[in-house]
Amino acid sequence: MSKLAGTRILTKRNVLLFSILGILLLVSFILNLLLGSIHIPAKEALNILFGDSDNELWRTIIFNFRLPKSITAIVAGAALSVSGLQMQTTFRNPLAGPYVLGISSGASLGVAVMLLGFSSIASVKLTGLLASFSLAGAAIAGSMVVLFVILAVSIRVKDIMTILILGMMFGSAASALVSILQFFSNESMLKSFVIWTMGSLSSVAGMQLHVFTAIVGIGLIMSLISIPMLNVIQLGDTYAKGVGLNMGLSRTMIFLSTSLLAGGVTAFCGPIGFIGIAIPHIGRLIFRTANHAVLLPGVILLGSICLLVLDTISQLPGQSISLPINSVAALMGIPIVIYVVLKNKRFTGL
Repeated sequence: MSKLAGTRILTKRNVLLFSILGILLLVSFILNLLLGSIHIPAKEALNILFGDSDNELWRTIIFNFRLPKSITAIVAGAALSVSGLQMQTTFRNPLAGPYVLGISSGASLGVAVMLLGFSSIASVKLTGLLASFSLAGAAIAGSMVVLFVILAVSIRVKDIMTILILGMMFGSAASALVSILQFFSNESMLKSFVIWTMGSLSSVAGMQLHVFTAIVGIGLIMSLISIPMLNVIQLGDTYAKGVGLNMGLSRTMIFLSTSLLAGGVTAFCGPIGFIGIAIPHIGRLIFRTANHAVLLPGVILLGSICLLVLDTISQLPGQSISLPINSVAALMGIPIVIYVVLKNKRFTGL
């Protein structure tokens, strides 16, 4: 721990990298606001943002649709990247992601119960804000159930790889229950669930955005607090115990943070894959360090930039249709994951 703690964080190279990433984030954010099915000139968009425009249509598009979606992309990208970094470090596995504990499967089960089970039995069709919060609540409840099971197991099981395997098994069990619910559901409910699994950043606005940002904010604060723990854990359980680290408390903190980050994104945006696996590796390649005091803020910026760019691409600017964000993210992430598998020894800090 002393070696990592003594590593300089604000080196000239790191300051330059963070400055470049900050500029790229700003550029990506502006492009995400400007590009879409309806073209809005850059000058007019800036006037709207600073309250100097009378074009009500463009003002509505910017403030009611594009701005909330851009903020959601920034928050979700940061959450997925940080949760992925934490899981890769905790399990010392380069292919671990934010959903490795079965959190996504638990959230999917919660949504499936709401859409395919409860709605079918009660013959209730939820609409508008009530529907969005109901789905988010169901997803959070499902992810929390899986989390509490994992935490209960981690108290009795000390081997981290056993916890990883059990988490995958719990996730598989949840996925199996989802499949059963899909088999017995009607066509309209099944379609709603499939659309949810494709992921979307455009359905988070107003009060939902406030709640989503608050959940992710708490998760990120917990991640920042966990930086010293992560730096020790990546050196191995034996070393961590040797320096007096409370492994049970550390894992609980990291698992809770990951659940809030990944579970929050899944609840409000649907399951968005590959961002959490790919971005931490990109961060390690760029910053060339294993110190989480550098990596964690680095992947926050990288994840936000990445999801903003992917969302801009998925909108197919100038077209009246858009692609599912989950599909676009997979096309970006799969080559990186393949590269990790083939060149795993080149990555440090794992």
